[in-house]
Amino acid sequence: MSSDRAQTPAASVSSELFRQACGRFPTGVAIAAIAGSDGAPHGLTVSSFTSLSLDPPLVLICLGHAVTLIDRFRAAEHFGLSVLGEDQRPISERFARRGQNRFTGVPWHSGEFHVPLIDGSLATIECAVDRRIAAGDHDILVGRMLRAHVSEGRPLVHWAGKYGRLGE
Repeated sequence: MSSDRAQTPAASVSSELFRQACGRFPTGVAIAAIAGSDGAPHGLTVSSFTSLSLDPPLVLICLGHAVTLIDRFRAAEHFGLSVLGEDQRPISERFARRGQNRFTGVPWHSGEFHVPLIDGSLATIECAVDRRIAAGDHDILVGRMLRAHVSEGRPLVHWAGKYGRLGE
């Protein structure tokens, strides 16, 4: 009998070990953002962003169920991604904190699909939500890339719970 999910024993890996192991995989840093129903910008720092498909052009982000903006992202038809450069660490830190208007004082513009995009980013991507998938304590948002802009520069990198730089 076949199954979509392999039968595995109960998890024996602690949350801390899980974070440490996954943290050994360096990632870029991006800001995921949506426009609220009133047009106000909302966004947060994500490192769980990846390309998914070339044809059609799909990307995905993962948002924890405990994220304060989760319901706004669930209701959104579009989202934007701003891939941060190494000089944009303060923006990443700002968008990772709770309890403030994260866009105040941060240069940004509204994209063609009305999503907030951070000025000076290495890449900006506008997506239509293709599907939402609940998985564990996160939602996976799959986005169909509608528009993108790329710039030169070096990426902001996150590894082992810290920011870093690429070697030469």
